[in-house]
Amino acid sequence: MLPAASAANADFRRVRRSTISGHLTRTILTALAVVYTGRMLTDLVQIRLLGEKKRNENEKFRRFMKAHDHSDRILRRVAEEIEDQIDCTQCANCCRVATATVTERDIEHLARYLRLTPARFEADYTEVSAEEGRVLLRTKEAGCVFLDGNECTVYDARPDSCQKFPHVVRGAGSIASRMWQFADRACYCPIVYNSLEAFKKELGFRY
Repeated sequence: MLPAASAANADFRRVRRSTISGHLTRTILTALAVVYTGRMLTDLVQIRLLGEKKRNENEKFRRFMKAHDHSDRILRRVAEEIEDQIDCTQCANCCRVATATVTERDIEHLARYLRLTPARFEADYTEVSAEEGRVLLRTKEAGCVFLDGNECTVYDARPDSCQKFPHVVRGAGSIASRMWQFADRACYCPIVYNSLEAFKKELGFRY
């Protein structure tokens, strides 16, 4: 084979490999790029009503997830798409409705942020829940003691449980192992409500 022909064949093989590689990359990225295109519900009154109405359905979906194989990666991507479309700082409903558990590390961090001793912070701003252990102090009327309107006044030092809430995208274990929390949270958190509805569609669940 002539040198020019050999060089041409080598160039052709490189272009062909590059084209195949590019096609495979695009195919993989397309498969992983899950975008939630369903109707996004953010009205808190509707979410509370529909969340309660669908409580039994969501419990059944929890059992369905435990019994069927699914990709946590895909479900996390679905939840991330939903989370990106909802501004938690404009909602703050979890701060009004849910409790926030705190660890010793959280207490130290918050105490330093407020320029208090950990003991003083614990005495003034936390209480012990029989079910959840030590939590941030709250009132039935206003919710978390650090909530001012829709603003968290200790946002930069908020507890780990608040940072990861509602624990759909970020949390310990698989999504299925955390599903026991979501039937309640679907009644007050737009991210959880919409994520569960999207998960059902993604996994072909029928009630």
